Amino acid sequence: MPLVDPEIMPLLSLLVWLALEIIGLLHVLHALMHVRTAQGTIAWVISLLTFPYLAIPLYWVVGRSRFSGYVRGRRAGDARLRMLAEAMHKRLRHYEIAIPDEDAFARAAMILGGLPFTRGNALELLIDGEEMFERLFREMQQARDYLCVNFFIVKNDKLGTRFQQALIERAQAGVKVWFLFDEIGSHKLPRCYLKALREAGVDCRSFGINRHWWSRLQVNFRNHRKIVVVDGKTAFLGGLNVGDEYLGRDVRFGPWRDTHLQLCGPAVQAVQMVFLEDWFWATETVPELCWTTRPEAANQVAAVIPTGPADPADSWQLVVAEAANSSRHRLWITSPYFVPDEGVLTALQAAAIRRVDVRILLPERPDHLLVWLSAFSYYEQSIPYGVKLFHYHRGFLHQKVMLIDDRLAAVGTANLDNRSFRLNFEITAFSPDPAFVDEVARMLAVDFTDAREARVEDFTGRSFLFRAACRAARLLAPIQ
Repeated sequence: MPLVDPEIMPLLSLLVWLALEIIGLLHVLHALMHVRTAQGTIAWVISLLTFPYLAIPLYWVVGRSRFSGYVRGRRAGDARLRMLAEAMHKRLRHYEIAIPDEDAFARAAMILGGLPFTRGNALELLIDGEEMFERLFREMQQARDYLCVNFFIVKNDKLGTRFQQALIERAQAGVKVWFLFDEIGSHKLPRCYLKALREAGVDCRSFGINRHWWSRLQVNFRNHRKIVVVDGKTAFLGGLNVGDEYLGRDVRFGPWRDTHLQLCGPAVQAVQMVFLEDWFWATETVPELCWTTRPEAANQVAAVIPTGPADPADSWQLVVAEAANSSRHRLWITSPYFVPDEGVLTALQAAAIRRVDVRILLPERPDHLLVWLSAFSYYEQSIPYGVKLFHYHRGFLHQKVMLIDDRLAAVGTANLDNRSFRLNFEITAFSPDPAFVDEVARMLAVDFTDAREARVEDFTGRSFLFRAACRAARLLAPIQ
């Protein structure tokens, strides 16, 4: 006997269809009010009205442009966290430098990141994995009070095991270890890996685990930061995750070209606050950290700029666009992905038209096929305007570095794509220190000698199917 009378099935089907259309219309209103770009809004409106049964669940997962609850959690959810942030800002004012009126970019970056440029820092470039991880493990070994650790990707391989044992050793020595990882980036990390850490006393948390049921649908947002803070005195940030490929041990990628940064001095406090806010979001707890600082003899100026989907504006997009707008003779950027939005693309074009030496260094080979294909679709909108695209051929290029004229250099975690512009939590360190800027310039000059310059024909001369695949991949840029 059928569960539903066949005679009323058409009526039920009509009611279900009407309900979906009404729910779809409500989502259309939400998209109209909250989706940031006109192209995205149009796409969602058409999808939600045409096939709501597919578009509605997809909209909940990838259609949202803000990481709900993060701002409330970090600014208003805990009075102690708020007081710590206020005290840190007050303390950093002792080291804050005045931004010249003519330096529009530095002023914009400071406003967007919410953290000042400070003197009294020591910055050291760490080029590629061997140098970075040897330094990292040495500094971790010297930790006496605590370690704050946040990585997007941690793998259970040789390097991952060494990393695990380093955390366990410090925890067993009485050092407090807070370990935060992104549950999407580290989705292959087995439970036994985390179990061993927890049994040793390491406090392990996933950035995606939180107290709101609806936040579990925010899987399109990711914590892409790579941060280690040792006793509040030394910090690391940059492009390297924890996995054998980052040491060039993966046959598929070969040598891995990346850049990290070691920081000492007042700027470490800013890195530590970024970690603390992420930790509070994931755990609703505020660890006891050291908030005293002292200036380093190097006395280098630096600012730490955190960006992400909880910001009022698309901060990293604005930072890159302003870097292009304010550049006068050189803008060099390295990124594994080149999927700029219209604002960034226009700023790059305008800078090149002004005869700024605009160079974008990209990898020759892909790690994510769709993003790699998308980059080709921008050749016709970049190269004819004077934007020079280079492909690094000595292995896989993953570094995220920016050089603006001879006045500012940056190392961080953010890429030139929609994920970093709008969806990922990122962190970047900027410095106008002449010695540091010169070191970054010399490093990138070597990288460009190991790259070939792209031509428009590299795209237009390819087969129709390849060009169609590039165009199709570009349509998926908002969720890649």
